[in-house]
Amino acid sequence: MPNLHAVLAESPGLLEAYKNIHTLFENSSFNKEELTVVWQTINVEHKCHYCVPAHTAIAKAMQVDEGIIEALRNKMTLENSKLETLRKTTLEIVRNRGELSQEVLNNFFEAGYTQRHLLDIILGVSQKVISNYVNHIAETPLDKGFQKYDWKAE
Repeated sequence: MPNLHAVLAESPGLLEAYKNIHTLFENSSFNKEELTVVWQTINVEHKCHYCVPAHTAIAKAMQVDEGIIEALRNKMTLENSKLETLRKTTLEIVRNRGELSQEVLNNFFEAGYTQRHLLDIILGVSQKVISNYVNHIAETPLDKGFQKYDWKAE
């Protein structure tokens, strides 16, 4: 059992909610690269010591391009312009608590994303609020399998 789940298990409802939201987000409108962009953008913005390494391992298991993984961990611009638009939009949603300018929305839709994608980002934010906030409070120790991807916030 991942250490995060062990911590969440103290509130069975929260653990169940987290697992359900995780499954729903995995089955959303996003492909593996896009899932990774949303997850890691939020994890890095929230400075989650646990989730950045965990999602590095998950991205590697999903065979996401190393360049994407490293750029996200290091707050760097993504080479793929569509993924970069997704990253910027996700950041704006997190930083502005869901309030987006018309310019951000226009850029998002012009990149080929839809209203469903926008709503699915919010689903991903919901999942990450649970895990990132719990990890901050509980100081969840990294699982052995994630330790090689250790990450420190700037």
